[in-house]
Amino acid sequence: MRAMELHITGDPAADQLLTDDAFALLTGMLLDQQVTMESAFAGPEKIRARIGSIAPAAVAAYEPQAFVEVFKERPAVHRFPGSMAGRVQALAETVQQDWDGDATLIWTKGDPDGPEVLRRLQALPGFGEQKAKIFLALLGKQRGLSASGWREAAGHYGQEDAFLSVADIVSPESLVKVRASKQAAKAAAKAAKG
Repeated sequence: MRAMELHITGDPAADQLLTDDAFALLTGMLLDQQVTMESAFAGPEKIRARIGSIAPAAVAAYEPQAFVEVFKERPAVHRFPGSMAGRVQALAETVQQDWDGDATLIWTKGDPDGPEVLRRLQALPGFGEQKAKIFLALLGKQRGLSASGWREAAGHYGQEDAFLSVADIVSPESLVKVRASKQAAKAAAKAAKG
């Protein structure tokens, strides 16, 4: 399977950057917390437009306080500009140093299997188990990843027709289904707390 064009943000320029640039996609996944998915994944295009690049080397080398200001500029990159700017720079630094500035090497170097790709993703700054599993599912479902065992490693996010995460968004209709399943999961978690 070859990589599909991504349709996550509703903004053609932001979606094209996510489709074309693996580090932009990884950054969008990092930003996907406490904001809408569309806003999170539109963040890399805002960064690129404001500093002229989304390349890991450029992001990592940017003066940290100035990078926070880039995040604060309206419309904001994220509702928590200070902490998220730092996380994006830490991610960029890791990709630059450990993966020669090429995010795709995380899931291609040495022909890793699904569990190894998951391990590599979880080793990235800001990527816990859930975020790593969702990103692994996104790679498998929409970016052409064919690593053996990726579906199993991604857990329930790897299931076909699951509509659980950004990995399942391929159209406005699928976005509505994902949003509904996320709201149902939040309601169930809230009910369980009592």
